[in-house]
Amino acid sequence: MSAIDPASVALLVIAKEPRPGHAKTRLIPALGAAGAAAIARACLEDTLWGVAETPAAERVLVLDGDPGDWIPPTAGFRVIPQREGGLAARLAGAFEDSGATPAVLVGMDTPQLNAGLLTEAIGRLAAEGTDAVLGPASDGGYWAIGLREPDPAVFAGVPMSAADTGDRQRSRLAELGLGWTELEQLRDIDTIEDARAIAQIAPWTRCAAELRRLEREEAA
Repeated sequence: MSAIDPASVALLVIAKEPRPGHAKTRLIPALGAAGAAAIARACLEDTLWGVAETPAAERVLVLDGDPGDWIPPTAGFRVIPQREGGLAARLAGAFEDSGATPAVLVGMDTPQLNAGLLTEAIGRLAAEGTDAVLGPASDGGYWAIGLREPDPAVFAGVPMSAADTGDRQRSRLAELGLGWTELEQLRDIDTIEDARAIAQIAPWTRCAAELRRLEREEAA
């Protein structure tokens, strides 16, 4: 696999519309449905602005739900719907349906994401000998995956949202004979403990500011 121009790599974001009861539902016991949705919106805004600030061939939002005013208006995001089915099917669909090749895909769970991390991911995917990149998450999953070519087989048989998702994804890449490189490990937001930890390490994010506001209101 020869090196390619990093400017040819697209960025994909797979996300849920941040409405109550639809996104970040594991935060509802701590924050309520409206609070969880507010955190989801802040996380998504952080992610989309990080993508907007990163040079890329194209920016695509693969969305479960309807677009809103949280999409950066000048970043040129193309919005397409997510496929039906489990997460593995939706990830495969994001690469195939976007038509963006090569591409790096991220979710909306890492508000500490920034242009530096994304530029690194793009550069790694463009390097000689690389078919894929994988950004591991501290819970055993991954926050990013990049592919030179869309291939639904990459996700076949990989259980999502499990403690061994990352390991199983690595095994699948190896089974397919793909060469990959790993990115920096990040913590993603699933629980209120995750949200508080990320707010500590990335206090400048919209997500951290929103969590501080919600917790001030709760304490008042």
